[in-house]
Amino acid sequence: MNDPALAPHAARGCVLLHLSDPHFGTEQPPVVEALVRWVRAQAADAVLVSGDITQRATRAQFMAARDFFQRLGAARLLVIPGNHDIPLFDLGTRLISPYRRYRAALGDELEPVLDLPHSLVLGAKTTRRWRHSDGQIDAAQIERIARRLAAAAPGQLRVVMVHQPVAVTRPEDHENLLHGREAALARWAEAGVDLVLGGHIHLPFAVRLPEARGAWAVQAGTAVSSRIRSGAPNSVNLLRWAAPDGDTRRRCTLERWDFDARRTAFALARTDTLELPANG
Repeated sequence: MNDPALAPHAARGCVLLHLSDPHFGTEQPPVVEALVRWVRAQAADAVLVSGDITQRATRAQFMAARDFFQRLGAARLLVIPGNHDIPLFDLGTRLISPYRRYRAALGDELEPVLDLPHSLVLGAKTTRRWRHSDGQIDAAQIERIARRLAAAAPGQLRVVMVHQPVAVTRPEDHENLLHGREAALARWAEAGVDLVLGGHIHLPFAVRLPEARGAWAVQAGTAVSSRIRSGAPNSVNLLRWAAPDGDTRRRCTLERWDFDARRTAFALARTDTLELPANG
């Protein structure tokens, strides 16, 4: 706890940690231990995990993930499944009960909700048993989420969490875009969405969504897996939000923390201020 990078930050409002794609079964023990230390030091309001908890959806991998989540000591934990959390080779389980192992380890809720005074986070299950990698969001999900967003309190940060991305920055990732995203973003923009969190492509970034009245897509890299992409080490996001007080401009601070192999610790790599849409 003497490392200043691990010191808890004084924060007003809400602090959310966004992790993704740990892919247990390919986890790196030094990175896991560093992330446990870092998360416990932040004392965040919630930890949000945007899918691909395991590599091959085995019972052992889900149990390892459950043990990891318990070690984080999170005040609140919201997890959604990714495409890797459905058995790939066990076709019987995939067709009949694709989330059985996920539910046994992480609970029955596949579309969790976090409703706090300063934030509303809505999880959406974008995996489908008939899709190997691609994700999809359907009209019923879009409308249910929109109604909940529209009912948010004026001071809440409005967040939707999916697995597959609603925006990409590299041409090779275009095929990974979430099916149904156009309709979802248009409807959620009407309802006041601020951020859409995602994972899947193991590439951290934040881009404005002009089709969603200036809301942001915020992507996380892989938290602890060895399946990193070139130029994108293991990383996690930290979101800081406080409702405006006498200032009509709404802002959220996004910090990206990368794993530093030399220090065997997560270190602050980038800070961005996201200008959010004006509510109403």
